[in-house]
Amino acid sequence: QVQLVESGGGLVQAGDSLRLSCAASTRTFSKNARGWFRQAPGKEREFVAAISWSGASTMYADSVKDRFTISRDNAKNTVYLQMNSLKPEDTAVYYCASTRYVSGRSDPGEYDYWGQGTQVTVSS
Repeated sequence: QVQLVESGGGLVQAGDSLRLSCAASTRTFSKNARGWFRQAPGKEREFVAAISWSGASTMYADSVKDRFTISRDNAKNTVYLQMNSLKPEDTAVYYCASTRYVSGRSDPGEYDYWGQGTQVTVSS
C-alpha cells in the first residue's frame, strides 16, 4: 500500500510563510505528477497546485498564484509547497496527492493516492 505523508502545517499569522512537505513511501512515484489540494470547513476540496513528474511544469490556482510555489525532489521522493504571504482565507486542511499521469492535473478525480492532510490555520 502506497502512503503519502504530509507535514509542516501549523498556526501562523497573516503575512507569514509555511512550507509543507509530502513524502511518499515508494520511489515509483518519481514518474508521477503530484498535486496539492485543500479543504476548508463546509467547503469542497479545491485544487491548489500541481507539478509534473520531472518538475519542469507547474500549475496553480489563481488564488495562490505568485504566493505559493510547488517543487519536488525525486531523490527524496518528496514534494513541497512553499506558501508565502499567507491570508486567513488560506486556512484549510492541505492534502497532497499522486496521479498516474506524468503531467499535473487540477481535477481531484484524476488522483489515485492521497495523504491524510495537514492543518494550516492563518490568523488575522
